[in-house]
Amino acid sequence: MEVQVPTLETLDDATAAKAFRRLVRHLRHRTDAQNIDLMGLAGFCRNCLADWIVEADPSLSKDQAREIVYAMPFDEWKARHQLPATPEQLARMEESMMRNHVEAKLDDALDDSFPASDPPSLTDPSR
Repeated sequence: MEVQVPTLETLDDATAAKAFRRLVRHLRHRTDAQNIDLMGLAGFCRNCLADWIVEADPSLSKDQAREIVYAMPFDEWKARHQLPATPEQLARMEESMMRNHVEAKLDDALDDSFPASDPPSLTDPSR
C-alpha cells in the first residue's frame, strides 16, 4: 500500500507551524546571514517572513510581526547585527527581486488558466 504524500496545501497546519518556527529560530541563531544576502540568494528575508505573518493575521502590526521573527525590536536587531549593504549585495537583491515578480506573474497566469486547462473529466465529472 502506497502512502499518500501530502502537498504543501494539505500538509497539517501543526506540522507546517513547527517547520516555520524552526526556520525562524534558525534565522535568529544565524545573525551572520544578512537579510540583504538572503534577498539576493532566495528573494526573501526575515522582514518578508514578518510581512507574511501580518498577511496571515492582519490584527498584528508590522512591528509586532518583526519582533516575533527577530525576538527583539527590529531597530535593536539592526543595531546589533546588520552591516551596511555593499553595491554588489544591492545589485544581487534587485536581480533576485525581479525574478520574484516574474514567478508571481507566471503563477497568476497559471491560476487564471484553471480550470480551463484541466481535462473535462476534472471540470465536469459527468464526462
